[in-house]
Amino acid sequence: MLEVQEVTLHLGERLLFERLSVVVHPGHKAGVVGRNGVGKSTFFDLLRGRVAPEEGTVLRPEAWRVAWLDQNVAPSPRPAVDFVLDGDRRLRGIEKAIAAAETAGDDVRLAHLYGDLEDAGGYDAHARAGEILDGLGFAAADFRKPHQAFSGGWRIRLNLARALMAPSDLLLLDEPTNHLDLEATLWLESWVRKYPGTLLTIAHDRVFLDKTVQQIVHLESGQATAYAGNYSAFERQRAEALVRQAAVHKKQQLRVREIRRFVDRFRAKDSKAKQVQSRLKALERMDLVAPVLAESPYRFAFTQPRKISNPILQLDDATLGYDGNAVLKDATLRLYPGDRIGVLGANGAGKTTLLRCLAGQLAPQAGRFDRGRHSAVGYFAQHQLESLNLRLSPLAQLAALAEADGPRFTSQAALDYLGGWGFRGEDASRPAATFSGGEKARLVLALLACQAPAVLVLDEPTNHLDLEMREALAVALQQYTGALLLVSHDRQLLRQCVDAFWLVAGGAVQPYQGHLDDYLAGHTGTIARSRKPAGSRKNSQPSRKSAQSKRRLEARQRRLEAEMERHTRAVRASEQQLSAAAGASAQSSTAREEYAQLAKQHEQALASAQRAEQAWLGVQEALDQLERDASADVPAT
Repeated sequence: MLEVQEVTLHLGERLLFERLSVVVHPGHKAGVVGRNGVGKSTFFDLLRGRVAPEEGTVLRPEAWRVAWLDQNVAPSPRPAVDFVLDGDRRLRGIEKAIAAAETAGDDVRLAHLYGDLEDAGGYDAHARAGEILDGLGFAAADFRKPHQAFSGGWRIRLNLARALMAPSDLLLLDEPTNHLDLEATLWLESWVRKYPGTLLTIAHDRVFLDKTVQQIVHLESGQATAYAGNYSAFERQRAEALVRQAAVHKKQQLRVREIRRFVDRFRAKDSKAKQVQSRLKALERMDLVAPVLAESPYRFAFTQPRKISNPILQLDDATLGYDGNAVLKDATLRLYPGDRIGVLGANGAGKTTLLRCLAGQLAPQAGRFDRGRHSAVGYFAQHQLESLNLRLSPLAQLAALAEADGPRFTSQAALDYLGGWGFRGEDASRPAATFSGGEKARLVLALLACQAPAVLVLDEPTNHLDLEMREALAVALQQYTGALLLVSHDRQLLRQCVDAFWLVAGGAVQPYQGHLDDYLAGHTGTIARSRKPAGSRKNSQPSRKSAQSKRRLEARQRRLEAEMERHTRAVRASEQQLSAAAGASAQSSTAREEYAQLAKQHEQALASAQRAEQAWLGVQEALDQLERDASADVPAT
């Protein structure tokens, strides 16, 4: 198993980990979560052996092979497929030895090496690399392009492909869903679920974590706490712990105040000296529970548009593309006030091309594009992170925006506004060049949000954002009254903020008649079919019985999801009531009885939520089994 025992580590003068301990059993898949800056990536460096603990030990079986996703690989001239194959170091070593033996004419050595090559899967290595590249969204024509010819986001995908190609017993994936689209995220989920080794992943996509891990390692205040279950299970358990912590803290603070009042009152009286000293020692011994700091560090909103045209934007028989090459044809669309549209489609289908046109950054090659008088667009795309003025601080960028007829802030209002986006203290005055990807993304969103756009056009806004920021963004988008166009691989964000979809496919864009789950189900089936080994075939249509079973299970799953949501609301309400009643419970017997009744109601609501989730997991497992059965090979006749 993987064991981290009593590890202490400083990062400069800052104490990062203090007696940190974690155990992950063989074959388990664990998500590593925690606020930005708690040391998640450094924790991975410990597991890899790149960083040595000052105290404590990191133990894993000596025979374990370790693979990891490296976010910072230098651009390479190697063709993409060769760059990915390089991840299998044993295979490359055998190939090099074969070349040397052939040059030396050593037939005996060659015989042994060809046996080693077969054991290492060398004869189907190119096929496996191609499958990984295809799953991560690369076209066949990209396989021979050099690694350095791809943009930064696509190079990260190649780094991920290289990590997946490497045979491993322990796989460390640091934010693997960054820069992936929805289809590639679904493929990666499928791959991870089938991975037989031990896996730890840092991820800010809660649905990805829910689908792939069975343990959460939460890093906070230099410590690690392990929770059984996926991210949703962790969130529930964590919320329960915080409610208990808040109640205990309130009780302790009452006792602390009583002791201090006694000490202050009788400190000067010799007759009470022993009692005063006794109470002071009690204060020293008391294991004070820290106040709950569960509130998100983010508090922001998108400035509401003052006027909105109707319609805001319209395309008529438009052809969109680049350099005379059409990507989308005959596009006819309308965007109205209050529309909340998610844009779906495979990688390369033209989603970004469509958004660029609607944002006014790409003129149609043919047809017509009209914007209303009150149709200011707030456009977020990954390239805007790179176009930030890196010399300027958030305060300076906000001031520059005001000079360009943007909103004007007083000095304090500017600090308050940026503080809501997580830029507090010296962070508001630091040059953007010193910022991480997540901080740059937050800054771009902050600059957009204050301009009162009539429509927000967001192309993968959650790349680099942590879970708390994603939740805050979802809340802000729900409250925003303008129109929204959203491309995202974050299914939670799509479910929370979108109520209709456009589908970009086959060189066209049109309204999608189904729900997100319909789209996901269809794509999951495509993934299962694409994983069929060469030389086998399966029935072209699932049996009628299998299809009926799937429909029944999906219907039950939808009912259970509604039930889980209902129970979750009840749990949250009971938690708030418990927290409010905790302080009063010590005042009277009536208050204590009321608190006990609320605690019982909370336990009942929690038990109901857990039963609903267990039932949902059972249905999901049954659906997964149906998918595996449907994609199983049938011998050719």
